[in-house]
Amino acid sequence: MSRLGRYIFSAVFGYVLITLVVLTGIFIFFDMIGELRDVGKDGYMLKDALVYVLLTLPSRLYQLLPVAVLIGSIFALSGMADTSQITVMRTAGVSILRLCAWLIVCGASYAVLTYLLGEYLAPMSSEAAKRYQIEAKQSVLLGKFQSGVWVKDEKQIINVSVMNPDMTLEKVRIYQLGDGAKLAYILDANKAKYQKNGSWQLTDVQRTDFSEAKVQVTPVKEQVWQSSVNPDMLAVLMVKPQEMSVDALNTYIRHLENNKQSTQRYKLAFWGKLFYPLACLSMMLIALPFALAQRRAGNVGVKIFLGILLGVSFNFGSQLVTYVGELYNLPAMLAAGFPTMVLLSMALFFLWRQERS
Repeated sequence: MSRLGRYIFSAVFGYVLITLVVLTGIFIFFDMIGELRDVGKDGYMLKDALVYVLLTLPSRLYQLLPVAVLIGSIFALSGMADTSQITVMRTAGVSILRLCAWLIVCGASYAVLTYLLGEYLAPMSSEAAKRYQIEAKQSVLLGKFQSGVWVKDEKQIINVSVMNPDMTLEKVRIYQLGDGAKLAYILDANKAKYQKNGSWQLTDVQRTDFSEAKVQVTPVKEQVWQSSVNPDMLAVLMVKPQEMSVDALNTYIRHLENNKQSTQRYKLAFWGKLFYPLACLSMMLIALPFALAQRRAGNVGVKIFLGILLGVSFNFGSQLVTYVGELYNLPAMLAAGFPTMVLLSMALFFLWRQERS
């Protein structure tokens, strides 16, 4: 990258960083206010609320990074346009295409950072935050559901009433289907603990066998239960698909497909996670014509306001398209990528108009 490219990169980086810090601080403040409602209930203290909010910080960074890229880029490029720096660059022979190439490199670095946050740090921190909050409130993951959680695993149908923070299960009922989808037996276990070899150790088990002649009930102290269901899959049921990693979504989608269950919601989240980092590229590209087109006004405040409006509209549009895609069973890839592609098309159109003028 040339010296001019490095200069633009450093200028944009500084403003994006400042914008991200400010936006994150605002959202942390409101998150903390939201947690104060539960302080003092069920042993949930102020320090617990603070730890929980700090643990959700990577998720907030992941959500806010594209918007921060847009606002920070508009701020940086508008300042360069208002001080005629971009005009001097254009006069020296730097084309709009070359400026776009520098911005694409800059936006690609933010796209990679966004992907890494969403794939690794944000899911782990969200899970840790929820587990910490559950332990602080002395509650359980699934205890608030009237009938627990139901999972189908090939010829097994599993009902879990309680999932503790240490990932042990309580009051587990397993329905085993035989030939012709007939009920073969039922296992009722008070507790289930996941083993490293991929199986579950059931304790205080009652087995009910069904045959043509009779129904036999047999108490068993301990029994090993083989199943492809693991704590991560059960935790998925308590985590929003948007908070899961791409790898976890892909694994769970395959599990649902193998058991002939609906995958639309998770496919939308899967493709949304893949397209979301590309929003940084679109935000970076649309900032250039946005700044140049408004250079005569000289009002950075108006530009920043419009940038915030565009960022909020993008987030709102992404959520709306996801809901519509799930409601009408639209192709997941098309529905998830539509907002990003629209934003990228707008950026290319405005750049084309700017080049022609």
